Amino acid sequence: MQLSTLDYSFIVVFFSIVLAIGIIVSKKSGKSSSEFFLSGRTMPWWLLGLSMVATTFSTDTPNLVTDIVRTNGVSGNWVWWAFLITGLLTVFVYAKLWRKSNVNTDLEFYEMRYGGAPAKFLRKFRAVYLGVLFNVITMASVTLAAIKIGGIMLGLDPWVTVVSAGLITVTFSALGGFKGVVYTDFLLFFVAMSGAIAAAVYLVNIPEVGGIEALMAHEVVSEKLNIVPDFSNKKALITLFIIPLAVQWWSSWYPGAEPGGGGYIAQRMLAAKNENHAIGATFFFNIMHYALRPWPWILVALASLVVYPDIASIHEAFPNVAESKLGQDLAYSAMLTKLPSGLLGVVLASLIAAYMSTISTQLNWGSSYIVFDFYKQQINPAATEKQMVAVGRVSTIVLMVLSAVLALALENALQIFDILLTFGAGTGLIFILRWFWWRINSWSEITAMFASGIISILLKTTALGPYLFAPETGLFPDWTEYPFVVLVTTAIWVSATYMTQPESKEVLRDFYKKIQPGGPGWKKVVAEAKTDGATIVSAKEKWSVPSGITAMLLGCVLIYSIMFATGYWIYGRTTSAMVLTAVAFVSGYLLIKAWNRMKDHIL
Repeated sequence: MQLSTLDYSFIVVFFSIVLAIGIIVSKKSGKSSSEFFLSGRTMPWWLLGLSMVATTFSTDTPNLVTDIVRTNGVSGNWVWWAFLITGLLTVFVYAKLWRKSNVNTDLEFYEMRYGGAPAKFLRKFRAVYLGVLFNVITMASVTLAAIKIGGIMLGLDPWVTVVSAGLITVTFSALGGFKGVVYTDFLLFFVAMSGAIAAAVYLVNIPEVGGIEALMAHEVVSEKLNIVPDFSNKKALITLFIIPLAVQWWSSWYPGAEPGGGGYIAQRMLAAKNENHAIGATFFFNIMHYALRPWPWILVALASLVVYPDIASIHEAFPNVAESKLGQDLAYSAMLTKLPSGLLGVVLASLIAAYMSTISTQLNWGSSYIVFDFYKQQINPAATEKQMVAVGRVSTIVLMVLSAVLALALENALQIFDILLTFGAGTGLIFILRWFWWRINSWSEITAMFASGIISILLKTTALGPYLFAPETGLFPDWTEYPFVVLVTTAIWVSATYMTQPESKEVLRDFYKKIQPGGPGWKKVVAEAKTDGATIVSAKEKWSVPSGITAMLLGCVLIYSIMFATGYWIYGRTTSAMVLTAVAFVSGYLLIKAWNRMKDHIL
């Protein structure tokens, strides 16, 4: 595939602007670790919200959505749509708690909430486990998508794509720090969104597809359009809808959708000006991430079913692609090869933008764990600000290299999504409850983390998995595997909680005094403190969780109705679209009222 001079112009201008931003802010970002990783905690909600959206754009996300739609139809996206509940719980309950904690990373929380050697171990282990292992896997998934795009659209060898895509990204990430990441995300968001929409509009109208009406009427596509799974298909209903909504959203830790907040979402909340800006940023992110952004990708995925009905047809059209990289997710890149000159350059720039935004965020976030939660805590407690920034820049480069090597060995996006999801199964409930139940301790989290990982490995790599959950020969239906991991992991960590000593009175009281979580889960601690003459409850602080949950439910109705209304407008189902649009307006009005009541609690 040949790029024109116009295409190259778009890409060169884009790269130049991104590098310029990194160089301009590098001097200020290098002044201190707070500037390098949190931009001095002065960021407004709209900039942080756009940064969150840009980060989750990613090159692997359209590939993942395409894989899901081609395999399970539009309704298959409930495996990640269900995480909206998690996201809005973070918005209306946990965002203000994170901002009040004033920690540098979410892992610093461990030595605030827990005490002693177990808390120190948990913090440094999670720094390596999440900041290196999980982070490298996530970045490898994104880089794998870049490899497939480079192979399909430009005929590049995998190593060429990895080197060329990674070099510029790691350069501006190491120079600009968090501020460089957020500022470039502002640009990357608009470039990536424009490219995705333009590609969808053009590709739906190419002669092979024939426009939106022809696409909707196509026999292969029509059976994939349902937004909710077919209730007559028991397995699809359970695996694609019931399990995600009933179990998955609260039980699984997944990057970007951590129950109770965490990871790079927490990093942005911690960088906000204040609690209200942290809440505003995360709410804006959830609206954009779930309600509007998926539809351009879904349309391209549906159109790809017409042009490339199966993997064999993709392979036939692109024989140079290695068989190890073949998969349904390749269809997105395959469709982009049909774009005309000029638009092709814009879309390629948008894909590069998506890649750079995600990788730069992951690099800065993972590096913050290495610096604050491992290097400073375990290796050099007396580290100067200059040394910490230097270690941050070096670790940024190392993480990029590790993820690039792993990407060359991976095959498809859905494979990685399933691995990450299962590895975190059963741990999510701890992240939700640890703020509001005094009895959870370090051993609860340590036990859950190891139990979930070990059980997942046993099921994925030994005969135990097929013996228990194979579709025809296993003792149980295969869709019960995920709930099984959740149930066993939860039973183990709850048992460990009651078998070990609770945190000390001093640790619990200090945490309560700083955060003011409130609620029945802290009654025992509050009562004992009162008996001992200790004041840990702020008279002006009200328990905002009930109103927060109300706002969360209204927010779910608002965003899901916008999402479905958008889909039905596209489908041409006017009546359903109008009803859902009306529901969105009503729920939005009620949410504003609930939010105004919540602000009284926050302020």
